[in-house]
Amino acid sequence: MEASLLARHLLAFFLLLISLTLHEWAHAFVAYRCGDETPKAAGRVTLNPLVHIDVFGTVLFPLICIFSQSGLLFGWGKVVPMNPRNFDRQWKFLLAGGAGIFGNLLLCFIASLLLTFMPNFALIAYGLLQLNAVLIVFNILPLPGLDGFYLLQSFAHLSTETVHFLERWGFWILLLLIQIPLVRVLLMIMVEGIMNVFFGLSSVLCGG
Repeated sequence: MEASLLARHLLAFFLLLISLTLHEWAHAFVAYRCGDETPKAAGRVTLNPLVHIDVFGTVLFPLICIFSQSGLLFGWGKVVPMNPRNFDRQWKFLLAGGAGIFGNLLLCFIASLLLTFMPNFALIAYGLLQLNAVLIVFNILPLPGLDGFYLLQSFAHLSTETVHFLERWGFWILLLLIQIPLVRVLLMIMVEGIMNVFFGLSSVLCGG
């Protein structure tokens, strides 16, 4: 493997690790601030990436994506434990459940600032923006381990059996979905839409 290609792969993996760490920290921090001590007790209210790593989701699966040259880099961290009964308002549970996406949006904003004011880091900024746009889109899917599942649980009142089924088969459902051409096209349209918003913000900041 060429040194330049290896360097790009390592950069992509490093950016993913940063993004997943902030994503999971955001869940833990917001849940803790909203009254749930569970993430704090589990040691998850920290930006130390080691405590958020899921061996398969943070390491093995992203490396498979990178070295298979699938064109899609995605991953996930260890699920932050939260107890819905510790939230005195439903909206607080939803806020904690969706906080990871806000963490990714923050990184998209930082990427737009880099594109605007530090053009020498354009490659890093573009990679950071694209990666977090992908994470945002995938995390709105209503599958276990993804932020959209908190929304589904809160409003659909799923039975215990349904939750267990989705927790068991959710990953395989996700893999099946991304193999469907129409689904991949729709997901990529959403990714590009998010990226275009932040490209537009960068343009505005530039005065253009």
